[in-house]
Amino acid sequence: MATKRTPSPQRHTQLLEEESFSWYNSGRFYPVHLGEVFESRYQVLGKLGYGSVSTVWLCRDLKEREYVTLKIYISEHRQARNELNVFTHIRAIKTSHPGLKLIRTLRDAFELPGKLGAHQCLTHKPLGLTLSDLRKQCGGKLPGELLKPVINYLLLALDFLHTEARVVHTDIQESNIMMTITDDSILKKFEYEERDEPSTCKVDGDRVIYASRALDIPDEPGYPVLCDFSNAQFGEEYYIGEVMPDLYRAPEIVLGIPWNEKIDIWSIGLMLVWDLFEGKRMFNQRLPNRDLSSAAHLARMITLLGPPPMDLLQRGKVSEDFFDKDGRFVADIVIPATSLESEEENLEGEEKALFLQFLRSILQWEPRDRKSAKELIEDPWLQIQ
Repeated sequence: MATKRTPSPQRHTQLLEEESFSWYNSGRFYPVHLGEVFESRYQVLGKLGYGSVSTVWLCRDLKEREYVTLKIYISEHRQARNELNVFTHIRAIKTSHPGLKLIRTLRDAFELPGKLGAHQCLTHKPLGLTLSDLRKQCGGKLPGELLKPVINYLLLALDFLHTEARVVHTDIQESNIMMTITDDSILKKFEYEERDEPSTCKVDGDRVIYASRALDIPDEPGYPVLCDFSNAQFGEEYYIGEVMPDLYRAPEIVLGIPWNEKIDIWSIGLMLVWDLFEGKRMFNQRLPNRDLSSAAHLARMITLLGPPPMDLLQRGKVSEDFFDKDGRFVADIVIPATSLESEEENLEGEEKALFLQFLRSILQWEPRDRKSAKELIEDPWLQIQ
């Protein structure tokens, strides 16, 4: 049961936060009110953020007398059940692997009743900046001395996930990597500011929609933690189906080939190594339909990596949509003339050569040719100070 504090919001007609989604259905989002206490334990202090299938809140754990984040899913959503299953699986693993502390873990889980079904709720230790926030602070890209430790931490997290938990994350991107909080004073400040100067809110029938409040930027951002396991998979050697954000899709996803943990390695190469270091996306084609986008994605892979091996194409469910029987690219997309060497603009000499060698050990057409997380940790480029 929950107790409520009666809010006194303004009435607004403009769409606010989750309302802006075209698929928004007010009945599916749980109507949180600031001051509510869930499970006779978690008191809602303010809204940290929202997404298409959940809202996230800072709460005070009245039992443990500490701050927690509370993620409340929309009613009866597949990702909610999946994320809880993944967290439960990880929590059952007995290990001393150092990568465990580099992934977000579950503290508590419960359900709230709703008009259109139950809402899964997950609580976690609060985290601060995302990698996206950190990149903006650094002018659009991360310098090598900051990026390399982040890469090492994330590879350690993936080594744990892939070798001990046997989990494939499938959705590695900047917004899903958050930095630990080394000083709880920013959480206290959030609480006091929300109390003294409440965020914008809006009445919608019997519910109140709140604007999110950002945490302050800490002097020391802590270390990175891999979050959001709502699309993660575990328990199989290979999986089928489309996963990954469009711009980070690995070749096997585009071609319809069963996939494994090596798609996470591909994501590390694109997002962590290239996007954050170079300050630009390697793949950025967004065309009117999925087939054209996939063709442009493959054309870009060909110009940067060379043609795909025939063995890979023969395993692809949709390879014939883009290649003929001899492996020639037949889609109506021009293959641009460029190379990784010409597009890398930050380095020169030996370090540039080592960087491109590191990148090429990740961006391989064949999943089995990509190095594992453990192997990448030992790469010479990461050892250069």
